[in-house]
Amino acid sequence: MTDERMALVIGATGGIGGEAARALLRHGWRVRALTRRPEDAVRRFASLGAIEWVRGDALDRESVIAAADGVQLIVHAANPPQYRDWPKLVLPMLNNSIAAAEASGARIFLPGTVYNFSADSHTLLTEATPQTATTRKGKIRIDMEDALKAASARGVRTLIIRAGDFFGPHTGNSWFSQGLIQPGKPVRSITDPGRPGVGHAWAYLPDVGETLARIMERENSLSDFEVFHFGGHWCDTGNEFAEVIGRVTGNPKLPVRRLPWLAVGAASFFVPLMRELWEMRYLWRVPVRLDNRKLLAFLGHEPHTPLDEAIRTSLAGLGCLPDRSAAPLGMETPRHTS
Repeated sequence: MTDERMALVIGATGGIGGEAARALLRHGWRVRALTRRPEDAVRRFASLGAIEWVRGDALDRESVIAAADGVQLIVHAANPPQYRDWPKLVLPMLNNSIAAAEASGARIFLPGTVYNFSADSHTLLTEATPQTATTRKGKIRIDMEDALKAASARGVRTLIIRAGDFFGPHTGNSWFSQGLIQPGKPVRSITDPGRPGVGHAWAYLPDVGETLARIMERENSLSDFEVFHFGGHWCDTGNEFAEVIGRVTGNPKLPVRRLPWLAVGAASFFVPLMRELWEMRYLWRVPVRLDNRKLLAFLGHEPHTPLDEAIRTSLAGLGCLPDRSAAPLGMETPRHTS
């Protein structure tokens, strides 16, 4: 590939979109980002690097098509905040990206999740495991992938990387930043939503972004519709995150409180975010693990930052560590080991 590779990132101000942009820039891509307010993005997200911010809206098809002119990759990381109007907005936004890919000839990258699978799915999920989601959000995720698969028959190339629960220094809506700890303040306690002894899948976003960039280095080896599972950090007992948070904060005796699921259920009738959390509670009650053997065979290894380092960088980025020698928000360079 040449140095003229260009990617359009839709959702660059979010967690996965931002990390995808950082990784692509590291790998020599030029990055264009769609935003409703470019002047604000230039100021607020200067740490992302040399990004070309263009005005547009993921719900405005013409602006998405215009922004995608001349690009080879469209990162579709658009996600309504706090899941507001999620069922109404997600597919229209994706369909606009598909139209832009048809016009530009670009490949679409969609960050996938484990939501496509139900509690009755196999414990170890391969890319071929039937998608049997029973939740509203899981069904929408299946619809999104189905739309991309149908588009691939028309020549729209797609890459999906399914991963566990996101965490990182720039996450917004995530279990880590809105469940386990409170951003912007020192960690005084940890809230644990899981059952003791039940494993859980986590995905460090800088590693996911790096995985995308490395896969795209071999874009010519991909099929028109390609899906990979990202292994990430698998916690066998469910206690590992609490232990590491205690270790990196220097307080191994941090109190760990169980999430009051009954209160979440009661609040779900009135608070959209609580409704979404309640719906996905099964992921904390049964072990749902992604099998990454296909990814390992393709890349030879999976980008993997050690858990202590990943959690320390995440806490620093979220303003939870007093150590100001930690990498400032948006400027960290994660170390990737095999």
